Amino acid sequence: MNFLPYEVYHIYNRGNNKQKVFFSDENYLFFLKKIGTQIKPYCDILCWCLMPNHFHLIISTNEESCKLRKAFGSTSIQELSYRIGILLSTYSQAINNQNKSTGSLFQQKTKSKILSIKQNLYSPDDYIVNCMHYCHKNPIEAGLVKKIEEWPYSSFLDYCGLRKGKLCNKDLMMELSGYDLENFYEDTYRVSGTGY
Repeated sequence: MNFLPYEVYHIYNRGNNKQKVFFSDENYLFFLKKIGTQIKPYCDILCWCLMPNHFHLIISTNEESCKLRKAFGSTSIQELSYRIGILLSTYSQAINNQNKSTGSLFQQKTKSKILSIKQNLYSPDDYIVNCMHYCHKNPIEAGLVKKIEEWPYSSFLDYCGLRKGKLCNKDLMMELSGYDLENFYEDTYRVSGTGY
């Protein structure tokens, strides 16, 4: 993954062979804690959703995200890419210990898609906001819940004002997209389930 500073990205990965990656409430909470320590110091998290076999993050990069650090040998890697690797590898080690298993938990390549007008044919505000709604709508599209607010492992409850989570920078999301939260709940239900 190569990141540009001050851009918005949709980052996602899923379980190897579409297998589950979260097996209990404690697993979801542990992964969120790791996002807070490994990812949040190097970018702004705008939106997130954890599903049984995959995750979504919408982030806004900064200078720290793109700083180079030494990797293996003489190669360099961007700080945010390195931190995503640390997040996934340390989480995988913990799950393998928990389940007395071995091998890869996540697919080898984490995907990132830039959500800016410079890279896409969409207006940036609509694209960013629609991607946010799409991420939040995942649990209902997957048949895990009847109402999105019943799924505790996304930032939907924070955006609705039903929880005071500290992971997301909602103000930055509104600033970057020009979106007004007044109709957030209804708008999320209106967005189609098409992926990004």
